Amino acid sequence: MRILILARKPRLYSHRRLVEAAKKRGHEVRVVNTLRCYMNISSHRPEVRYQGERLDGFDAIIPRIGASVTFYGMAVVRHFEMQGVYSVNESVAIGRSRDKLRSLQLLARKGIGLPVTGFAHSPGDTDDVIRIAGGAPLVIKLLEGTHGRGVILADTYNAAKSVIESFSALDVYFMTQEFIKEAGGADIRAFVIGGKVVASMKRQGKKGEFRSNLHRGGSASPIRITPEERSTAVRAAKTLGLNVAGVDMLRSNHGPVVMEVNSSPGLEGIERATGKDIASMIIEFIEKNARPNRTRTKGTG
Repeated sequence: MRILILARKPRLYSHRRLVEAAKKRGHEVRVVNTLRCYMNISSHRPEVRYQGERLDGFDAIIPRIGASVTFYGMAVVRHFEMQGVYSVNESVAIGRSRDKLRSLQLLARKGIGLPVTGFAHSPGDTDDVIRIAGGAPLVIKLLEGTHGRGVILADTYNAAKSVIESFSALDVYFMTQEFIKEAGGADIRAFVIGGKVVASMKRQGKKGEFRSNLHRGGSASPIRITPEERSTAVRAAKTLGLNVAGVDMLRSNHGPVVMEVNSSPGLEGIERATGKDIASMIIEFIEKNARPNRTRTKGTG
């Protein structure tokens, strides 16, 4: 098979591992910079081009689209979908996962456990939005934040009100969420491929840090998740339409709650924590599922 990886930084661990796994299984693989791809938008012969050449003849693409380039990256993925090229995660599913508010609304509609969340536009609704999240302490999140950035724990009502007023003055979108104190600064990353949890790890924030992101100095260790947690992760990925996903959950007193569903989950933390060859599992999934014109949305939606 010929596999194309859309990624801005080919030297990253995740991208190197995918290349290694694909070559080991006898496939031809290429990595191109998503932002250097450009499109010929035509009804009869749509093209994706790269440095003066047409990118064609690929059986599948693996979109590794960073949050900062979601809009352009989705456009590139859509153009491949228009040509009938199989995408591991489709453009519509990537868009759902990147829109934090929309993803929570979709998960809530399916009855999947979530932290109580408030969202408003007018500063006049601040008091009620704080109450919705259960009062202080509560978490305030920017909708555009990644890797734990733009996430604030407000210990008191006055602190929460001050942060919300500041965000409102900057005209940025944010949401309030209940603080799951019993999680103890730890979360669970369940790695889902093709509707199955293939690996899971516990991420623990460093001392005094409520965010467990590895980018912020957190540690990772393998963990055995419960059947309910496994079911929640699978349902969350399926709800957003993702074939490959990292589902982040907290253990709360009322069961697992989903914090985020990542459409381009990193491989380094999960592979090193669990010792599992996740990259090869992704390639194996492609081998079983990549067929011409198998993309459900055909680049629309």
